[in-house]
Amino acid sequence: MDPVLLARELDDFLASARHALVLEHGEILFDLSDSRYSITGELDKCLWHLWSAERNAVRRVVQIERRNGSLRLSVQRFGKGKSGTMEVVADRERRTPSTQRQQRTKYRNLLARALERHAPEWKLTQLTSTADLEHSFSPVYSRGLLRHGNSAIAVLGVGDDESQASVDGALTFGLLWLDHCRRREAGRCLVQGLRLCVPSRRSAVVHSRMHYLDRAGSRFELFEFDERAGSFESRDISDQGNIVTRLVRAPDTTRVHERFAHASEIIRATVPEMEPVVLSSTELAFRLHGLEFARARIAASAESFASGEEIVFGSGPHETVLTVESRSLFENLMLRLREARKPDGDRRHPLWRMAPERWLETEVKRDIAALDARLDPAHVYAQVPAFAAGDRGMIDLLAATRDGQLAVLELKADEDIHLPLQGLDYWSRVKWHHEREEFQRFGYFVAETGNARTLSMQPPLLMLVAPALRVHPTIDVILRYLSREVDWSLIGVDERWRDEVKVVFRKRRSQAALAGHHT
Repeated sequence: MDPVLLARELDDFLASARHALVLEHGEILFDLSDSRYSITGELDKCLWHLWSAERNAVRRVVQIERRNGSLRLSVQRFGKGKSGTMEVVADRERRTPSTQRQQRTKYRNLLARALERHAPEWKLTQLTSTADLEHSFSPVYSRGLLRHGNSAIAVLGVGDDESQASVDGALTFGLLWLDHCRRREAGRCLVQGLRLCVPSRRSAVVHSRMHYLDRAGSRFELFEFDERAGSFESRDISDQGNIVTRLVRAPDTTRVHERFAHASEIIRATVPEMEPVVLSSTELAFRLHGLEFARARIAASAESFASGEEIVFGSGPHETVLTVESRSLFENLMLRLREARKPDGDRRHPLWRMAPERWLETEVKRDIAALDARLDPAHVYAQVPAFAAGDRGMIDLLAATRDGQLAVLELKADEDIHLPLQGLDYWSRVKWHHEREEFQRFGYFVAETGNARTLSMQPPLLMLVAPALRVHPTIDVILRYLSREVDWSLIGVDERWRDEVKVVFRKRRSQAALAGHHT
């Protein structure tokens, strides 16, 4: 098969599978969420170079076979004539459907027996994990009801075999189950609240989120369930505990732009519409409508200990160093990028579909006051790094109102049931750092003159932004259960936001409370 066609097919697949896994001999070799790669189809060879913090690999791809959302590659290693195979999977769930059902049935039975032993005075109605699309209930979670006289508690559990993302998402589905039980049992019993059961030592995200629920109107309990011992350990959600999070210092943007002025000229000559974005003191990204396609950075020389400037190009984790030899490849990619990445481009093209949140972020940042007149356009920060234990969190947009109140903006270009609680994650981190007056000490909300912007000590605002027709119908339910301390707004924008961001509707906590929607 033509190496150029092989390279194009592999590149197109990876463009729409941003978090793919690369497997060899059944083992995960690379997770493209935190790895990089380059693909070349020159000199009669399709070469795929992958690297991460742990390993480095180069394979010659000789054949590609598509299989139900995955690629099967025939590959050769350098110095070895014998072909091997690699698999690239877009779906990170590796269990077969029958295995999933067996494991979830086993977990449901374990949880039922443990609940009956733990609280014998409460009667457990049948646990179920059947999917219910009408009410947005996933088969990942076991759900039931504990009854005692005229009182009841909704129960939702997630097993240790599920992904961490499923564990973190348990509270979203738990609140939906609680709300469903209250409506279903109205007039028969009082559903006091929710008991959430998650695997041992995996409750950090859920614990942080439950701390900011409205505990005045509902009873919330968090238990870690040890499946082997069949025992529960209660977590105190009234105590937020020590939040393990750190803020990254804001780089000196003026100095970074000056350092990479020549690289910017090279990129702008090919992509005049490019948007330079400072990533750190040693890296400058170049984006087109939010899609990063190149970077200028300081890199160590392969021949010496000296450091020099280099430009790499490619989309997502795909990158190639810009050299005389790769110049034609660069110009060809930029031509394809400019043709596809525009508001009226081909919606089926992978380059048009990539990074929709970053595209929306770019348009909102361009005129943030159009989203909410209270916001001050003088200081708006995109992709602010705020790390928590075990993750690298990026706040979509961090801004402040004209009277100095911080505002956290969480954006989604597509329907996402977890939007409110994901926004809450970043809101709680911003609140924690702000209470310690860290933002200005780390270079945020400071003018080029060195004068710091006066910030209010009020808790931040939380603004959830999505296209109006892509706001998940359950979001109103989730928002009703948030603490009154969280001053949220839900903002729906016109579906044609790529042309211009226009607010179609706006809901605020204060309005919801006045309308009697708060529980």
